[in-house]
Amino acid sequence: MYLFVAFLAVPLIEIALFIQVGGAIGLWPTLAIVVLTAIAGTAMVRGQGIMTLNRLRSSFSDMQDPTEALVHGAMILFSGALLLTPGFFTDAVGFALLVPGVRVWLFNRIRARMNVQHFSTHQSPRYQTRDSGVIDGDYEDITPQAKPGSTGQSGWTKGNLPED
Repeated sequence: MYLFVAFLAVPLIEIALFIQVGGAIGLWPTLAIVVLTAIAGTAMVRGQGIMTLNRLRSSFSDMQDPTEALVHGAMILFSGALLLTPGFFTDAVGFALLVPGVRVWLFNRIRARMNVQHFSTHQSPRYQTRDSGVIDGDYEDITPQAKPGSTGQSGWTKGNLPED
């Protein structure tokens, strides 16, 4: 139901804002604002996305919980989609999601509604090996032996290659 209301309300809000802003400043300045916010938003999303990706990499390499970096990355991605969508309301929400404080506040609200059962970065004892790392196994050599006097070509190419 909330999704239906959002899909109905957002275009209506955008149309109303376009009419109001276009009536106040004119068509071409309104279109220029829409294009400039898309360009500026793309540059900001790229910069913050790279920083968030670096934080995610460091959390993986340090064996820390990557949840916050992943959520920030998802919010930045959503912000980029909103900033590329023409409109004033979507631009306002997109720019708001680029503010780290807003993302932290949203992350805390989302985390409060979720219940994480268990998170661990330690290896379970049942997956650890008890021996010295020796793996016992059998093998069979399946390399075909070359026949004496053969050129090493298969029957499929015999006669199809130019001779020297």
